[in-house]
Amino acid sequence: MAENLYSKMGEVQPDNLFADLTVPVLIKGITLAKGQGLLKRGTVLGIVTASGLAKVVDSSKTDGTEKANCILADDVDTGDGSASSDFPAQAYISGYFNRNALVFGGTDTADTHELYLRELGIYLKDNIAY
Repeated sequence: MAENLYSKMGEVQPDNLFADLTVPVLIKGITLAKGQGLLKRGTVLGIVTASGLAKVVDSSKTDGTEKANCILADDVDTGDGSASSDFPAQAYISGYFNRNALVFGGTDTADTHELYLRELGIYLKDNIAY
């Protein structure tokens, strides 16, 4: 009997988040505050000083989330606030990222946070979209 040695196992859909691999990509565990809705991979996060919970970075805030801390590694639905607990997740703390694939809060852009991200070991670059 013939054996099928080839089968489709899955697909990889590149999201263009990484710009280069010359800087090591490091990941840490974080806890996302509930009630932020769906956060997409590539969302830049800040850490609330009082609670240690991660929220979308927004330079207009004064609770600690005005400063970028890391980049969300996967999509996470934090719900509408009715969940009983916050959400564990993983985030990138170093690497070379496509500035055009990052998500920010408020009216922030990559330019708003680029210098501080560089101090953390997170570098930004323009990728050609594909």
